[in-house]
Amino acid sequence: MSFADFIYQYYIQPIFLNQGYNFVNTLTYAFIVVIAAYLSFKFIEKSKIKIDRNFVVSIVTLVVFGTMVRLLEEYGIVVSYFLVTPLIWIEVFALVFALFLVSRLVEKRFKIPYYKTLTLAGILLIIIPMTLVLSQIKQLKGMGIALGLMIPFAVILYLVKWKLGNKLVAMSHIFDATATFTAIQFFGFKELHVVPRLLIGAFSPVSFIIIKVIVVVGVLLLIDRYSEDKNFNNFLKLIIAIIGFAPAIRDFFLLGLAS
Repeated sequence: MSFADFIYQYYIQPIFLNQGYNFVNTLTYAFIVVIAAYLSFKFIEKSKIKIDRNFVVSIVTLVVFGTMVRLLEEYGIVVSYFLVTPLIWIEVFALVFALFLVSRLVEKRFKIPYYKTLTLAGILLIIIPMTLVLSQIKQLKGMGIALGLMIPFAVILYLVKWKLGNKLVAMSHIFDATATFTAIQFFGFKELHVVPRLLIGAFSPVSFIIIKVIVVVGVLLLIDRYSEDKNFNNFLKLIIAIIGFAPAIRDFFLLGLAS
């Protein structure tokens, strides 16, 4: 196999044919995410930005925007390979970086906190794709099932004495797990990611929920125990939350778009 054939088979073809992920591109994308996260944190440190609630909200709005745009492509409302994963997230990352720079300039010039500009930009960007997606919702049954399955976990987390931030991160992954379970178990969807696909194939869709909860809770406990830098601690949790929240939103709305 030539190098060109290798690139086409493992990276380009899965995008063109919507085949999902394989071990090769999964490892590659994971490596890119780690490098991007590391460089992002170093940039945040240099910019003396505090990773707090305001920062998180501003970033989450842009993640929702990326997810909505991705849904437009998946449902066929807008057709473009540039809106397919992972390209859409590379573009969103570049957009976030550009908007962050602009928001910092606005802060220096007009004394408006950067996160207000960033959040406003995210909200404005969400409006059109969100409206288009909501206009195509066909049924609420699947969305209701996914939300209903979250209730027991939400009650448990409410009763457990734990940091609110940890609870929200855990809920983002529980949301992803219940939406994925509902989509596969009741609507015939297929899992595109390698590890979940192996777990679901070897056991059952419900195993994805159980393992997700165990892994995420375990990782959060390890971060709290071994990470002494609060800003880095919060950054790691934000990354983990996005990894759960972005696909959760996508799967949740796909349930409503399913006929």
